Amino acid sequence: MGRTNEAHLARIRRHQRVRKKVVGTPERPRLNVFRSLNHIYAQVIDDSRGHTLVAASSIDPELRDQLKGLTKTQQAAQVGRLLAERALRVGIRRVVFDRGGYKYHGRVKALAEASREGGLEF
Repeated sequence: MGRTNEAHLARIRRHQRVRKKVVGTPERPRLNVFRSLNHIYAQVIDDSRGHTLVAASSIDPELRDQLKGLTKTQQAAQVGRLLAERALRVGIRRVVFDRGGYKYHGRVKALAEASREGGLEF
């Protein structure tokens, strides 16, 4: 059984509402989160150029072995730490958080807090 179309469309509408205000600039790119049923993906995007500067996800080869046996929330925190580490490596410290239409709760919150602990400011 797949996700209901109404729920999916509602998330997209919420995301569009958030995106009206949240825009990534070269000085302060947007940290976007996408959460599927089994995985979580995050990317830091410069919206002025439409480029992804840094990305990390729970299917990342670098994380794959570390994530075995962890809960999805713990996996999201690991992804957040990896994303922060990669962002700092390319000189990104400050970002604006885009929760992607999801509640700031659970996996999304875990990823955000781990990114903050990793050194990102938002």
